[in-house]
Amino acid sequence: MKFSEYKYVRPDLAEFKTEMGTQLVNIATGKDAATEIAAVYNVFDIQDYIDSMQQIVQVRYSINTKDKFLEGEQEFLDKNSPLIQEINQEFVNKLLDSKHRDALVNEFGLFIFEKFEVAKKTFSSEIIPDLQEENKLSTEYSKLLAGAEIEFDGKKLNLSQMRPFTTHVKRETRHAAQLAVSAWFEGVEEQIDRIYDDMVKVRTKIAKTLGYSNYVQLGYDRLGRTDYTSREVKKYRDQVYKAVVPYVSELVQRKGKRLGIKDLKSYDLGLSFLSGNPTPKGDSTWQVHHAKEMYEQMSPETGEFINFMIDHELLELDAKEGKMGGGYCTFIPEYSSPFIFANFNGTSGDVDVLTHEAGHAFQIFQSQKQIPEYRWPGFEGAEIHSMSMEFLAWPWIHRFFEDDTDKYKFNHLAGAISFLPYGVTVDEFQHGIYEKPEMTAAERKALWSKTQSKYMPYVDYDDDKFMKKGTYWYRQGHIFGVPFYYIDYTLAQVVAFQYWIKAQKNHRDAFDHYLALCKLGGSKSFVALLNSANLESPFTDGVIEKTLEPLKAFLDDIDDTKL
Repeated sequence: MKFSEYKYVRPDLAEFKTEMGTQLVNIATGKDAATEIAAVYNVFDIQDYIDSMQQIVQVRYSINTKDKFLEGEQEFLDKNSPLIQEINQEFVNKLLDSKHRDALVNEFGLFIFEKFEVAKKTFSSEIIPDLQEENKLSTEYSKLLAGAEIEFDGKKLNLSQMRPFTTHVKRETRHAAQLAVSAWFEGVEEQIDRIYDDMVKVRTKIAKTLGYSNYVQLGYDRLGRTDYTSREVKKYRDQVYKAVVPYVSELVQRKGKRLGIKDLKSYDLGLSFLSGNPTPKGDSTWQVHHAKEMYEQMSPETGEFINFMIDHELLELDAKEGKMGGGYCTFIPEYSSPFIFANFNGTSGDVDVLTHEAGHAFQIFQSQKQIPEYRWPGFEGAEIHSMSMEFLAWPWIHRFFEDDTDKYKFNHLAGAISFLPYGVTVDEFQHGIYEKPEMTAAERKALWSKTQSKYMPYVDYDDDKFMKKGTYWYRQGHIFGVPFYYIDYTLAQVVAFQYWIKAQKNHRDAFDHYLALCKLGGSKSFVALLNSANLESPFTDGVIEKTLEPLKAFLDDIDDTKL
C-alpha cells in the first residue's frame, strides 16, 4: 500500500475516551498483574491508532498547506490534541499508582516509570486552553513561512528555493539573495514578533500554573530529560565556547583565503569554494536511485529498509509551492511506516537531509516493535542516529557528488564542526528568553545579537540592516515549535563524530555498533544509551576537545585551496 492510500479518519474522541476508560478501569481494579499488563497493551494499541491519524494529517498538511480540508483537520488536531493528552495523562497516573508495579517493571522496564514521573509534572487539565493556544500559534508560524514568496531571478520562490542563490559562486548574487530573504522577513516582522511574544507568554503561563518558576525546567521535562539539567547544558556550552569557537574561527579564515576575500561577510559564509559548492549530480529521483544502491550494499538491514520506503512512497523530497519548510522524519504505527519529509533545492543539503532523515527512519524501522514509549529515544538520542548516518554514507558518497566528492567530505566535516557554535547560540538565546519572559521584541533581538557575537564572532552582516537588528532566529523553526530541542543536535553531533572516528578505522564494525544502538530505541535515557554503547558523553569535561583532535587532523591534512 502506498502512502497516498493510507486511510485517514478523523479521530472519534468520544469513542477514544470510552475505549481508554475501559482499559483504565482494568488497570486500576485489575485483580492480578496479568490483567493490568493486558490492559496496558490495549492502551498502546488505542494510542497507536490515534497517533497514526494525527501523523497522516500532519504529514499531508505539511506537504500542502493550501489544502482546505487538511487545514481544517489540522485545526481540529490543534484544538483537540490537548484533550487527547488529558486522557493519556490519566493512563500515566493509573500506571504510576498501580498495585502491581513490580510486575509491570518486569514487563516494561523501569525507564517507562521514570519517564512517566517526569511527564506527570507537565500536564494538568487547567492548561488545556493554553495548550490549544500554543498549538494554534505554532501552526500559524509554520504556515506563515510556508507561504513565503520572494521575487528573485525572475521567479517567485519560497525560502527553501532561495538556498542555491544564497550559496551562489557570484558574490553579488549571494549578497542580493540574502537581502531578498531579509526583506521578506522584514515584511512579516510584526507578525513573527507577535506570534513569538504570545508563545513565550502562554508557555510561561503554563509553567506557572503547573508550579514551575519559569518555562525552562518545564521545557526540559516536556522533552523527557531525566539525567541532566540546564546546569549540565551550560557547562557543555562553555566547553563549546572554549574548544570549538577558536577552531571554527580558523576554519572561517581558511575559507576567506580559499575565496580570496579578506573581509568575509555573512553572505560569503554559505560558499566554500570558488569553483562552487559541491552539488549532487542529479535530481531527487536520481538521488533516491543511488540511495537505494547505497543502502542495499551497506547491510541487509538498510537494504530492507530503503526498499520498504521506496515501495510505499514514504519519501517526500522536492520543494514546492505551499509546502512547509525544513525536513523531518515521523512514524505511522498503524502502517509500520517511517516517513521522510524534505525540501530538495539542488544543494549538498539534499544529500545531507536524505541521509540524516534516513538515519531517523532506519532507527525507528529497527525499533518499531518496542512499546510506543521506547520506539524513539529522546531528541538528543534520536539525533545520534541521523547525524551518524550522514557519516556512515561516506564510502558511497562519490555516487552522489562524483568529482565533487573531496569537496563534499571537507565541507561536510568542517560544516558539522562549525554547526556547534550556532547550535549553542540558539540554546543560550532560548534560556535567556524564558528566564526573562517579559522581554520586549527589541530586547529579544538585542539578546540574539549579543549571544551570536559571543559564539560566532566571525558573522558580519555588512549592509543587511535587518539582520543587524538580531533577527536571524526568525527562520529557526525549532525556537518556535519545540523550545530547547535545538541543543540536542549539537550533543548528538559530538557523539556522531565518535562514529566518524570508528568508521575511519573499520566501517563494518562502526555500522554494527550503530545498528545495535538503533535497536535499543528509546529504552534507556540519553546518558544510559551512551553508556550501553560505550560512547563518551558530551557532558564530560574534555570530551569535546578530545573528539575534535582526529577531525582537525583530517581537515588539516587537506590542501583545501586545491579543491
